Amino acid sequence: MLQSGGSRSEKRNTEQEYNGATTFDTAHQAWDRLWDTEAGRMDWTTVEQDVHNIERQLAGRSVSRVLDLGCGIGRHSLFLAAHGYQVSSVDASSKAVELTQKAAREAGLAVAVRQSAMTQLPFEDRAFDYVLAWNVIYHGDQNTVRTVLAEISRVLRPEGIFQGTMLTKRNAYFGKGREVAPDTYVNDDEDEKKHAHFYCNARELAVLLHNFELLSLRQQQQLKPGSYHWHFVAERS
Repeated sequence: MLQSGGSRSEKRNTEQEYNGATTFDTAHQAWDRLWDTEAGRMDWTTVEQDVHNIERQLAGRSVSRVLDLGCGIGRHSLFLAAHGYQVSSVDASSKAVELTQKAAREAGLAVAVRQSAMTQLPFEDRAFDYVLAWNVIYHGDQNTVRTVLAEISRVLRPEGIFQGTMLTKRNAYFGKGREVAPDTYVNDDEDEKKHAHFYCNARELAVLLHNFELLSLRQQQQLKPGSYHWHFVAERS
């Protein structure tokens, strides 16, 4: 029995607002605004150390075809192309696609960039040897994450490498704002958090990665205090 007349119905209405085929697919709108300013791009120009580290290992695994999923302004796409990999990049943000294409042209690098939702990748099965998804796939609810991971599994060859990040429940934003689906929150006080973000613990992440064998997993704070993420590398089963 409801103790207060509005609380459960308000939550149900919130969930209905965000449920459906496209209502969780709104992160690119915030990123379009972010990428359109120099200040917004500033924190996303440096190649992550984890990507530097794995690049040194990829040659020994006969990797040539790579996918940068959620490429942003192209920092990792350009880095991998400069090291001789055949790079495809996708992002739902039109501004991200525009900036990555421009940066690749200016650097004289061949990067095939497409605008695409992460839940329906425009590639054939087993098209890639390595997929990178840095700070991308948790933008949605758990069903979104499952769909994206299934797509990554589909486009990655067996024994291919998947490197990614997910939000941990140690993250400062976990539990803040409106819960629009299980472990999924929207925080209206910050622009980049006004769309759904999904959080998980290590056990839940391992279940989500059932098509992969985890090779490494650690919980790490990123640039901002409290910005804890799972950093992982996995092999396609």
